[in-house]
Amino acid sequence: MTAGSVPTEFSAEHGIAGHLVGFVEALRAHGIPVGPSETVDAGRVVTVLNLLDRDVVREGLACALLRRTTHRATFDGLFDLWFPAALGERSGAVDDVEIPRTPTGEVDIQALRELLAELLTEESTARLDMLAGQIVEQLGQYQSSRGPSFSAYKALKDVQPQTLLARILAGLAAGPDTSDFDIEIARRAARQRIDDFRVSVESETRRRAAEQIGRERVASYSVKKQVEDVDFLRASATELAEMRRGTQRLARILASRLAVRRRHSRRGEIDLRKTLRKSMSTGGVPIDLVNRKPRPGRPELVLLCDVSGSVAGFSNFTLLMVSALREQFSRVRIFAFVDQTDEVTQFFDPRTQLDDAMSRILIESNVVSADGHSDYGSALAGFARNWPDAVTARSSLLVLGDARTNYRDPELDTLRSLVRTAKHAHWLNPEMRTNWGSGDSAADKYGQVIEMHECRSAKQLTAVVSRLLPV
Repeated sequence: MTAGSVPTEFSAEHGIAGHLVGFVEALRAHGIPVGPSETVDAGRVVTVLNLLDRDVVREGLACALLRRTTHRATFDGLFDLWFPAALGERSGAVDDVEIPRTPTGEVDIQALRELLAELLTEESTARLDMLAGQIVEQLGQYQSSRGPSFSAYKALKDVQPQTLLARILAGLAAGPDTSDFDIEIARRAARQRIDDFRVSVESETRRRAAEQIGRERVASYSVKKQVEDVDFLRASATELAEMRRGTQRLARILASRLAVRRRHSRRGEIDLRKTLRKSMSTGGVPIDLVNRKPRPGRPELVLLCDVSGSVAGFSNFTLLMVSALREQFSRVRIFAFVDQTDEVTQFFDPRTQLDDAMSRILIESNVVSADGHSDYGSALAGFARNWPDAVTARSSLLVLGDARTNYRDPELDTLRSLVRTAKHAHWLNPEMRTNWGSGDSAADKYGQVIEMHECRSAKQLTAVVSRLLPV
């Protein structure tokens, strides 16, 4: 199954144990919590498995190392890199499967498409995997600045397996008595087989690329990230949907942390003066601590949120999390803006879905007045003018947005006044810190007035919110 020299990092020079430790480190680097006990369990599992059966090894390690089903996609991607199906070029045809060629020695694309359609109709997994390897080797190679590499797009560009649906369907749904239901079942099966073949080609491409440039580098861009680590500003619709499904779990974690902090705060802070006075009876040794009288009550939260398209994913997720944490505050008021501000608290309640609430905000509220581009200065000025009593000495002010003002007046004095009034004030920014102040960003200026925090992912947001929210 191999040809040519094998890279050193794929030779497991430290043995199975060292290779397994390297795999565990890769899992941790991609956000999967694997502790020493799970690593020891994985080592024990390996000693009793048939190491020649790759699928058995995959499932055994998954059982030992994973705690949540949401980690499985990342695990599989890393497993394919650390425990590849082959090393080097695949050689040795399975049932004489090989890429057809013209008399001049070039790949015969039309004959290759017919062969692929035939194998997809038969659903011969072993032969399809062998063909995928040959397609990547023969059609997917290209010369990069770092030397030869492989591309799944280049490998499939001429083959175009998605256009073979009708041919595969004809083979699956053949027969005079085929019903519409049978045809629909066959159509879905054909699409699934095509998708599986594309996945096989992409996996083969990653394997060959890893041999050229290293597993770690390929893993950094090809292995699926944990949903908590996905960048808000680059998240796809599917990833945002996964974030929303995980919000309740994150909200429960935050609520428990706040409850613990609130429970501890009931004792009050140590009253140093009274403690020292009481220690006079014990020779100056402060044996009995005296606590100040605690101040009961939950804080108020005022949320000022940019709902423009550029930060919609970040704003939606944060609003959903805050809605789930409402009971931790005595009062929550939510204000949204694009180029002007409007209160939208009434759109959020336990019975309303976030998508419905966001749709109502954009349709029913007055958050857009001019061209629909973000205007933080106008939004801050309108908020201070129309709701002068919203922020009080008991309020925690939380501003959400990327601080990109489209080169308009940022109204720093208005924000400075709000910060002075509030008990706590923080700004959560979904952009990289290195981009603050670039272009039309006023984040560097706002950061001199209010404490600004980078919140690019759900994990960062959870850590920041759990640290900032008062008790």
